[in-house]
Amino acid sequence: MKKVSDINASSQADIAFLLLIFFLVTTSMSVDQGLFRQLPPPNENNKDEKVDQINERNILVVLINRDNQLAVEGEITDINELTDRTIKFLTNPTNSESLSEQVPASKKYQEAMDKGKTEEAAVFKTLEEQCGNPGITRGVVSLQNDRGTRYDVYIQVQNSIVAAFNICRDNFSKENWGKPFEELDADKQKLVKAVFPLSISEAEPREVK
Repeated sequence: MKKVSDINASSQADIAFLLLIFFLVTTSMSVDQGLFRQLPPPNENNKDEKVDQINERNILVVLINRDNQLAVEGEITDINELTDRTIKFLTNPTNSESLSEQVPASKKYQEAMDKGKTEEAAVFKTLEEQCGNPGITRGVVSLQNDRGTRYDVYIQVQNSIVAAFNICRDNFSKENWGKPFEELDADKQKLVKAVFPLSISEAEPREVK
């Protein structure tokens, strides 16, 4: 009887390893992605200002508890109402003393000049000349959530607040230049941002009742 020679399997391990590398390189894997948002740069002009120096009427307190309930100024609110509530707070159309102050650009110009902030003063002077001395909001939105708040609920609330600022900027841009904010040149966008600065204070999570 003829003896059958053994099959040489020494190279199979190398082939299997190469196949593994091939599948790892060519296979797409699902990965969790973070939140794509460009945060506003630190305000160098306000480093010496303390939060407790802000007038209470200029702070809109937004809380989310562990049951994912939303409260605005202590009142349970539907998330669908948050954007409109924030817009009303920032613009204060009825000049209410319970909503944010609207400081004329001419006054902001003088305040900046008194502090020697000539570049900032120039922005307010341009606003006074080009936009009829508009009111500059002092409004700040304070967002606080509980440690048990769901992440997706927090993001929905955050997006609703940012949307309010964007709508305010768009409306101001259309009223003065007939274009939405994104279509303005950089110089005009700077003016709009001075009227509605993105002032959102986000504190560390804590127990929110």
